[in-house]
Amino acid sequence: MAQATTDPVRLPPGPRAPRLVQGVRFVASRRSSMGALAGRYGPTFTLNLPIFGRTVLVSDPALVKDLFTAGSDLVGRATNLGEVLGPGSTFSLDGDEHRERRKLLVPPFHGKRMAGYEAIVEEEVLREVAGWPDGVEFETLPSMMRITLNAILRAVFGADGAALDELRELLPKAVEVGSRLVVLPRVVRRDFGPYSPGGAMRRYRDRYDEIIGELITAARDDPAFDERADVLSLMLRARYDDGSAISDRHIADELLTLLTAGHETTATTLAWLVERVRRHPELLDRLTAEVDAGGSELQQATIWEVQRVRPVIDGTSRRTLQRIRLGQWVIPENYVVMVSIAMAHANRDRFADPSVFDPDRFGAAPDNYAWIPFGGGIRRCIGAAFANMEMTVTLRTLLREFTFAPTTEPGERYHSRGVANAPGAGGRAVVYRRRGEGRLSDCWESAGSPLSRADGG
Repeated sequence: MAQATTDPVRLPPGPRAPRLVQGVRFVASRRSSMGALAGRYGPTFTLNLPIFGRTVLVSDPALVKDLFTAGSDLVGRATNLGEVLGPGSTFSLDGDEHRERRKLLVPPFHGKRMAGYEAIVEEEVLREVAGWPDGVEFETLPSMMRITLNAILRAVFGADGAALDELRELLPKAVEVGSRLVVLPRVVRRDFGPYSPGGAMRRYRDRYDEIIGELITAARDDPAFDERADVLSLMLRARYDDGSAISDRHIADELLTLLTAGHETTATTLAWLVERVRRHPELLDRLTAEVDAGGSELQQATIWEVQRVRPVIDGTSRRTLQRIRLGQWVIPENYVVMVSIAMAHANRDRFADPSVFDPDRFGAAPDNYAWIPFGGGIRRCIGAAFANMEMTVTLRTLLREFTFAPTTEPGERYHSRGVANAPGAGGRAVVYRRRGEGRLSDCWESAGSPLSRADGG
């Protein structure tokens, strides 16, 4: 376990190239350059990067565990996300304030509530895929973005309406700009006018705040406010131990965190899911047979394996608040310790033949310190259960509705969207509608549901 120490600093080895050179390599070819450095120095090495500064990169599960379980007096946040999302986001909080906020945010995403959200996700999948073409190759990523955004909006606010329609237009633009700003120096993130990235983000944020203010007022004025189960209402009713509430401004920041950080990463994983399974026809057959039989174990294992081989986030970081011992290393105060998710997922001691896509490796739930797509410790993604539910419901629904045509095309390359890494060709698919018993949309069509309209393409 990580611990404070007064021992002399002992850093792992690393490249000696100038900071700018290391930074260019890190941004331009992060995965290949980090893999090459791991081959030279091992699973732990020291970098010197713009923005982050002196950084120790780790991927060994033992060190990952030590870092994730370190006390809040030893390590704190080391990300720019909070500066983009706002001071009330959990990405901006440390210590007791962070811990107390997480306690209030857990109930809306507790496992028992997931069943109530499943119907929302299923409806959004059916709405979207009504417009999917038969036998024509298309990108699935845009569809996955709409599914996950609509699902999280409905789960957060509990209903549709003009305000949510505007958020559907506003948030993707804000996510695109914000994802770029996060990886840029602070001076570039400033508002230099309406045509600068910082200016665009300021404009999106101002309108977002106006909409959220209106939705907060509407929720409080609802005669059924005390019975509402949407995330917004739960957050408005939540109270700290001293009886105080989360401020409206901080609620707006937390909702922006949930809406932006949640939907893009989940959607990108779903596009990778399509990209991966189409290259494994036997797995596709097994998945279809399982869903027809009412099973789910292979579907879950497939999602876990996609997250292992195609993690959409490269890493997660902490900043040392004092000198600490981490394994054999002694790291000084104010250093960034970065966990490489991709390198951890390629650990041969934990994953046999790690380059092979093999869902059957997950006969049980994955290890929390070797499989880390959601990060870990007290900063583990608070929406992890919601994201997993979204992916399982989406995969199950797609398998019931469609036959996916396999492909022998090479795997799609990574495309950086700033924060998330998406399939370079958009997770392309060719699908054919399944006819007959088992299709969920048959139930909607026979009931005259508006979801039978092809309005989601």
